[in-house]
Amino acid sequence: MTTTSQEQAQAPSRPQGHPQRWLILGVICLAQLTVLLDNTVLNVAIPSLTRELDAATADIQWMINAYSLVQSGLLLTAGNAADRYGRKKMLLAGLALFGVGSLVAGLANSTGQLIAARAGMGVGGALLMTTTLAVAMQIFTPEEQPRAIGIWAAVNTLGFAAGPLIGGFVLNHFWWGAIFLVNLPVAALGLIAVVALVPESKNPQGDRPDLLGALLSTIGMTSLVFAIISGPEHGWASNRVLASAGLAAVFLGAFAYWESRVPYPMLDLHFFRDRRFTGAVAGAVLITFGMTGAMYLLTQHLQFVLGYDALEAGLRTAPLALTFVALNVTGLAAKWTARLGLPVSIALGMALTSGGLVAIATLASGGYAGTLLGLVLIGVGCAIASPAMAHAIMSSIPREKAGVGAGINGTLAEFGNGLGVAVLGAVLNARFAALVSVTATSLPAALASAESAAERERITDAFSAGLQSSQLVGAVAVLLGGLVAAVLLRRAERVERVGA
Repeated sequence: MTTTSQEQAQAPSRPQGHPQRWLILGVICLAQLTVLLDNTVLNVAIPSLTRELDAATADIQWMINAYSLVQSGLLLTAGNAADRYGRKKMLLAGLALFGVGSLVAGLANSTGQLIAARAGMGVGGALLMTTTLAVAMQIFTPEEQPRAIGIWAAVNTLGFAAGPLIGGFVLNHFWWGAIFLVNLPVAALGLIAVVALVPESKNPQGDRPDLLGALLSTIGMTSLVFAIISGPEHGWASNRVLASAGLAAVFLGAFAYWESRVPYPMLDLHFFRDRRFTGAVAGAVLITFGMTGAMYLLTQHLQFVLGYDALEAGLRTAPLALTFVALNVTGLAAKWTARLGLPVSIALGMALTSGGLVAIATLASGGYAGTLLGLVLIGVGCAIASPAMAHAIMSSIPREKAGVGAGINGTLAEFGNGLGVAVLGAVLNARFAALVSVTATSLPAALASAESAAERERITDAFSAGLQSSQLVGAVAVLLGGLVAAVLLRRAERVERVGA
């Protein structure tokens, strides 16, 4: 009795939840939406950036990856800081930094400036990504957490799809820099709402931020993606690629060693002893790898190959988000997961997602109907699998480490995002280069150098073949992720039953 009373005194919101928890969830989802819009709004601007900034394919990939990689490296440290110093404070700091970074990006006039601004925005994004999910875990009861995480994930997907729509609309009326300036009113509204509604929560005895670990992981992941991006252009056996890959191995190895020795690690390696955690981790990386990379390729297919403008391309990707949001906001996905259990739900969801990617790869060239089928399948699959994996990760970590748990969840997603764009982009580039004899760094450049209509058609067909190969690689990655996650989660459940 004494222990129970002490626990309730320490965490009074746990049994009943915060009285304004659903309104607060709306506020933190608004903050989350700011980050997610920036993750995808850039995709539809690729043709504009290619023309107006003379950006090569590698430049475009770095514009996308600079943000993701900086954010990935700082998420765990940001989670530690939020747990120790206050999650509300970190939300406010993240919104402010993100807004300033968006302003700088919108005014950039070169690829180098834009890449640097995007990297700076990653710092604010790291603070936002960790605190929003951590706050949700604090204000809801364990029974309500799956539904809350489903809504949080639905907002993620809404931002994922709204980015191309908003970006397409803005590009049809303004210059490309305006796609970043749309973040400013959202960030300002988020600041006001967080101040007024979100309660402060922290763990006064929280761990100290692991700055060296953040540095090692950031350098290691950046080097890894740099090697992948450079491979098709410079050769996989080139000194540049081998040096980058070697640097990645050294720094990621040093990161793992440091985390196993430091008293206050930002990534406690003991978490990986929990098979439920390990299974969700594997699935999270591979589903984001396949999803983000494939959608990055789809926007190029819609614009470069099928000839849609930016807004039309954005509208044609909307069914994915609408399906995901509908299933999670109505609670249907949470109900299905409760009936099927985590292993079956994740396996089914990721199999559907993989099938959707295959449909897009094989049917998109025949018209929009095949793309629509693929987007709906992906939407249903992700609506089931993504919240289930996020809940598996968060529920396997102590409550007082909610910020760290959110940091781990976000790091996996961002790492998968960055690698998805890099690896599938590399597959596209390699396939495209193998099929055409024209030396060019992008499809528009190759088309510009073509001397006849027949040659332009051959170049476009080669680009389509590269897109198809890349989509299929993404499909395989997603399916493997579902199988690995389901097997590990099933084993974890068996161990728990035996132990009970």
